Amino acid sequence: MDHPFWRTKFVLTDPNDIALIRESTITEVWIDISKGIDVEKPGPEPAVIAEQIPEPPPVVQEKTSFNDEVKRAAKICAKGKEAVVSMFQEARMGKAIEAEAAAPLVEEISNSVLRNPGALISLARLKVADDYTYMHSVAVCALMIALSRQLGLDEQQTREAGMGGLLHDLGKAMIPMEILNKPGKLTDEEFALVKTHPEEGHKLLLEGKGISDVTKDICLHHHEKMDGSGYPKKLNGDAISLFAKMGAVCDVYDAITSNRPYKAGWDPGESIKRMAEWQGHFDPIVFQAFVKSLGIYPIGSLVKLASGKLGVVVEQGEQSLLKPKVKVFFSTKSQAYIKPEVIDLARSAEKITGREDAAKWGIKDIDRFWAAE
Repeated sequence: MDHPFWRTKFVLTDPNDIALIRESTITEVWIDISKGIDVEKPGPEPAVIAEQIPEPPPVVQEKTSFNDEVKRAAKICAKGKEAVVSMFQEARMGKAIEAEAAAPLVEEISNSVLRNPGALISLARLKVADDYTYMHSVAVCALMIALSRQLGLDEQQTREAGMGGLLHDLGKAMIPMEILNKPGKLTDEEFALVKTHPEEGHKLLLEGKGISDVTKDICLHHHEKMDGSGYPKKLNGDAISLFAKMGAVCDVYDAITSNRPYKAGWDPGESIKRMAEWQGHFDPIVFQAFVKSLGIYPIGSLVKLASGKLGVVVEQGEQSLLKPKVKVFFSTKSQAYIKPEVIDLARSAEKITGREDAAKWGIKDIDRFWAAE
């Protein structure tokens, strides 16, 4: 598991990769000699020999529970924030961005999402307002990877989508921090300056090393909308690439569910509902896949059950988007807190009757019920 490469199997084309293997903690590798360009194509005899060699077992990311993964995810989030802060500082100093430096972080985020998609995605949503710009990059990276998997994209495309998520807001390094973290409404001039960040980021990536076209495209076009009302190019419909459409959905979801200097984040389930109602904003197919990747009631959503109990979604159900695991903690009938209990709706007669607003019931700091550790 612990190695400097994006994939666990690939064709060696770069001598530097051999050096990396030798310097890493890898103790052995399997070599498929039938694919080497330095050997003749195998005839019948080598094929017979090959049949006698047992196939190495495929490396599979083990699935883990939310509680197990959330501890690992917390460390990855902290490391991710440090990396993004460093990248922004280098961009401000005029240093070129190197994709290779960020690749191991994207891989760690990807592996975490594969083990349990809800853990890192939910944790990355919890950010203090001043950290927003940096943690937002980590969150969008994780969301892009989960969405890529839902859309059935291959590993290379998933890696590029994740890298695009991590670097999509790099242009904000060129915007003064006092504007980015301003607690009140921006003036027209300040907002016009903020809207330059996709093009500023694109310029930085053009000067960088090893940055794919997909990553550059996500950076430049993640604020475009299907009806052509977005920016910077006012693209519409099919003129927007699949990856930029993905970036638009992931960027907005994390933005509206996060606490910002000027407003508190919306409930995740409420956010999905509102995004579904915005006409002309998102590609419908990409948005549907996004909902499937997160759930109709994402982790952290406050829901009411048929029994009148309120609970927060703590994990998605394996079979149905409507049957997640819910930690109940409040009774609307007695208007009082009750002993917290996790109910798996896939194995219970209970069902969700709808989303609820925490403020309506006087409930504060709802995230402590699922992210206490």
